[in-house]
Parts: sequence; C-alpha cells; structure tokens
Amino acid sequence: MLNQLTISELTARLARREVSAREATQACLNQVARVDGQIHAFISHDAADALAQADGADQALATGATHAQRPLLGVPVAVKDVLAVKGQPLNCGSKILGGFISPYDATAVEKLKVAGAIVFGRLNMDEFAMGSSTENSAFGLTRNPWDLTRIPGGSSGGSAAAVAADEAIATLGTDTGGSIRQPAALCGCVGLKPTYGRVSRYGLVAFASSLDQIGSFTKDVRDCATMLGVISGHDPRDSTSVAQPVPDYTAALTGQIKGLRLGLPKEYMIDGLGPEVKAAVDAAVKQLQTLGASVEEISLPHTEYAAATYYIIAPAEASANLARFDGIRYGARVDGADPLELYSRTRGAGFGPEVKRRIILGTYVLSSGYHDAYYVRAQKVRTLIRQDFLKAFEQVDAIITPTTPTAAFKIGEKSDDPLQMYLSDVFTISCNLAGICGVSLPCGFTSGAGARLPIGLQVLGKPFGEETMLQIAHAYEQSTSWHRAKPAIPH
Repeated sequence: MLNQLTISELTARLARREVSAREATQACLNQVARVDGQIHAFISHDAADALAQADGADQALATGATHAQRPLLGVPVAVKDVLAVKGQPLNCGSKILGGFISPYDATAVEKLKVAGAIVFGRLNMDEFAMGSSTENSAFGLTRNPWDLTRIPGGSSGGSAAAVAADEAIATLGTDTGGSIRQPAALCGCVGLKPTYGRVSRYGLVAFASSLDQIGSFTKDVRDCATMLGVISGHDPRDSTSVAQPVPDYTAALTGQIKGLRLGLPKEYMIDGLGPEVKAAVDAAVKQLQTLGASVEEISLPHTEYAAATYYIIAPAEASANLARFDGIRYGARVDGADPLELYSRTRGAGFGPEVKRRIILGTYVLSSGYHDAYYVRAQKVRTLIRQDFLKAFEQVDAIITPTTPTAAFKIGEKSDDPLQMYLSDVFTISCNLAGICGVSLPCGFTSGAGARLPIGLQVLGKPFGEETMLQIAHAYEQSTSWHRAKPAIPH
C-alpha cells in the first residue's frame, strides 16, 4: 500500500522508478474515499488537481530531477485549513470565512511546492485553532483513527488523523499551545513544533501571533527532519522570521545519543498524570538511558503558572487578530441597519462558542483597568517561564516529558468543562510561551478495556536546537517499534 509508506520509503521507490507519483497520490485518494467518511480528517480535497500535480512530478522525475534537489518530489502532503494555498478554500474551520478562496500561497506551502510536494486537501481543525479536540469545527468533528468514539486531539486534529489513517504521507499543522504535539501523541504519529521564528508564519491566519508556529506531522522522525528542512528558513515577509542558517536535519539522525544529558522536570509528574502514561514515559526514559544518555531531575519552577499565563496571552492576541473578521472585507456578512449592527450580527452568526469565549476573555484582559493586572503580569510570568528553560538548558541538552496527561478522551467528554479541556495542553503550552522547539513521538499504548490508545513522549530542545532534539527522538524511535503500529479502521 503506497499510502502507508514514509517519505523516505516513497522517495526511494520514486527515484528507482518502481512506482509513480500518480500511483502514490491515487493510493492516498483511495484511502480518503475508503475511510474519511468515518474519520473526517478532510474538509475538502480536489482529486483532479492532485493527480495533475502528480503527473507534473512524474514528468520532472523522467527528465532527471532528483530528490537531492527537490526532497519531496512526488510526495502527497495535505494542509491544515489555517494555511493559505492559492486557489483553494481557506475557512479556518469557521463559518465566518465561508466562500473565501486564498489568492496566494503561505510561505511554508510555497516551500513544499518548490520541494516538489503534491499539495492536496484541506484538513479539519478547531475553529481558528482554538481547541484541544477538533470538536469546535464548523465542518463537524474529526474522530481518532484508533477509536472512532474518541477525539484526535486539537487544534490540528485533522492533520494528525490523516497521517495516522494513511490518508496522506505527511501533513502540515500549527502549534500555538500544543496543537501539533498533543494530537500527534493522541493519534500515534510524530509531530514537531519548531522554535519560534524558524518557520515563516506568512500566509498563516493568526490566532496568537507571539505563540503560533507551523510544523509537520509524519510517520517517523526522519520524515519530520526532512519536512523541517523544507519549510524552515528566513522570510522577509514575516517580521518574526529569524535569519538562522538551516542545517541538514537528517544528518543529525546518527542513532547515537551516548553522553547526552536529558532533564526530567519534577513539576511535570503531577497528580493528574494517567498511570499508563507515566509507566510508558518511565519506560522510555529507561530506554534512553540504555542508549547511553544520562537522565537527571531538573526543576522548571514556574510551570504551575503556565496554563494561567497562556490563557491570558493567547486570548488577548486572538481578540486583536480576529477583529479583522467584520463582514466588511471578506467572508460571510450579515447585514444590519448600521455598521455596528452589521459587525455584531456577522460575528455573532459567524463565530462558534469557543471562539466567542476566547475573544470575550481576551478583550476583558486587555480592557482599561485590567490590562496591567492581567496582561502585563502574564507577560512578566512568561519571561520567568522562558528563563526557567534557558537555565535548565545550561545543565542538559534536552528535556523529556509526557506529551499529554492522558490518552485520547471520549468525544463530548470535556465539551461542557472548558477548564478541563484547557488542561489537556498542560505539558505543551510552556514550550510555546518560551519559544523553544518540541517534538512528540509514540512511546506506548494503553492496555485497559477497549481500544489500544497511543501515548506520546515529548522531547523539548533549546532555541534553534532542533538537530539535537531530533537526534534524541530518532535514536529512541529506532530502538522501539511503537511508530510502526497501525490502527484498524473499519470501513
């Protein structure tokens, strides 16, 4: 089954001309037709356009193009519905952008195309990336391929589910507080959030501009390294893009981690941590020690304030960013007797309840009399959280934690309790606040009654320390077989 191959496996076969890009793309389209009626990872896809791109890739391969020049040539990659792809719908999982077609490509998408990827399909997500379960989409919820009664995580749930269900070879997602790593953990795939500024945000519809980062979902760590190498790099169109050289990330995947120092933060071993998650992470730590790494307990003392800090800063930035959706310039419009009525009717009808909740919360913390008490104080605490990490990285090369407190929960289980839903990201949000990089990879399964559910291990790296982070993740992955497991999806 070509759709089950990794990027490295597929490109090797394409290079040897054993298979064609058209065959690989058709295999993914066939899998979408077979299982997506149940999973609903995709909001939309254009099969004719995908096959036309595949024919172009085959022609390029026939005339001497190589994967050394174009690392993703002939590889089908799907994209979260928050990234602009020229000529495709851009809805952000929301009714308010109904009918909007993107007039340009996001930089990350542009780079995929230059690398030869077949960019197809819009992937489901929590509306405007606000959520941890992909239950907040105007296009309906996405289900976890491992258990269709459970959530796939969020907000990039469609991106994670599509990779786990072999509907795409790789996907792009975004991570504002864990929205790549958390669904990767819950769907049993690899998800990487790069350092803030490593990947251009141009063409990404902003949720929280100081936290958002574009990253990828893949079937193994090597593919994540390949994807990161493609989408990284300075972009003058994004003022927060950092002019750092982009290394060959795949060259760091030596399989050797002997002598590396890993930190285990005591603050992450909380009471709410599921016993099976703790057992899987403990076993992963032992495995890393067996591979030659040393592990020591470290402290990130301001961790307990991370969730509160994040849920002040992120809604505040969302409140400002989402002000542009007013029914005047683009998207849905509900007319009113005057501009104020037009705004309120359009936004009232166009935004879902979670987006409204966060806009109201963000507007409140930015309002006169509360700005200093909440927003300014949260920014000060954010600085302390970043300093905790920088201090820890003076002692260790990377930090190891669980990705999520529990495995995937039931659909609807936390819908009426926003606080419990927000705590799904308790282990991932500090990484965004600190602006560092993080990756989640499979490290086990639950063994309780019902379906086996994936468990994720999180590796956090220094700012622009993706090479070492990937080196550790790859060495662990290659010494285990968790990443090779596939869900049995009824169809």
